[in-house]
Amino acid sequence: MKLSAAFSLLTDLRLAVQAACVPTLSAIFQSPSLLLHPSQISRVFMSHVWKVFGDGVDLNARPVKQSLIPGNAYGVVLDIGAGHGHTLFYLDPSKVTKYVALEPNKLMHAEIRTLAATKGFTEASGSLLILPYGAEEVSLITSALGGPRTVDTLISILTLCSIPEPERTLAALVDDVLKPGGTLLFYEHVLSHRPDVAWWQRFWTPLWRRAFDGCRLDRPTHVWIANLDQWAEREVMGKEGEEEEHLFWHRAGRFVKKS
Repeated sequence: MKLSAAFSLLTDLRLAVQAACVPTLSAIFQSPSLLLHPSQISRVFMSHVWKVFGDGVDLNARPVKQSLIPGNAYGVVLDIGAGHGHTLFYLDPSKVTKYVALEPNKLMHAEIRTLAATKGFTEASGSLLILPYGAEEVSLITSALGGPRTVDTLISILTLCSIPEPERTLAALVDDVLKPGGTLLFYEHVLSHRPDVAWWQRFWTPLWRRAFDGCRLDRPTHVWIANLDQWAEREVMGKEGEEEEHLFWHRAGRFVKKS
C-alpha cells in the first residue's frame, strides 16, 4: 500500500479537529462536569464534526444510496445511527409509513426533526419517532416500538463501525426487531480483503475510534451480516470506482429475512 494512501486519513483527522475542537472546548468550559463523562465529550465533538462534514459524506455515498434505498425501503423503517437523518433523502413517502431514527447522540435530534418535517414525517402525525438509544439497547428499542419484530426495513449507513459488541447486536436486531420477511439494507466501510490495507486499518483504529465516537476501520461487517443464519435473500455490492488501496473500503448490501 502506498504511504500516501496509508496516511491519507490524517488529513480527515486534521480537518475534523479544526472544525470541532474549539466548540467542544467551549462546551467543556460552559459545563466542566463534562470532564467526568468522556463519552459525552466525544458526542459533543462528533456533533460538530457532522455539522461540517455530514452533507459531504452523504453526497459521496449518494450513487450507492440511490441504488440501494428507494426501491427497497418500505413500511416501518428503522435507521440505525441516524445522524442528521440523511437517509430521509432516499425514502419514498408512498412506501414508507414511519421513519424511526435511532440516534443516541441527542445533540443531533433537532437536525433529524427538521429534515424529517420537510419530507412529511412528523411526530405529531405518528410518522416519525426519534429514539435516543444505542443499537445494542435492543430491549429498549422493541419496547419503544410496541413489541418485537415490528420493523419492515432496517437501514444502517456508516454506523455498524461504532456499535458495541457488533456481532451480538446485529444478531439481536435481526432476531428481535426485524419482521420475518423484512429487509436489512447497509452501506458500511469495512475491513479490506487486502492484507496490506487491512494492516493499516488495524494500525489506525485505536486513534480513530477515540477521535470519532468509537468508529473502527477494522470490522468485517459485511461478513458478519452474511454469516447470520436468517436470510432468504442476500446481495452484497461494492462502491463503483472505489480504489482498493483505500482505508475506508465500502460494501453495501440487501438482505431479506426468512419468513
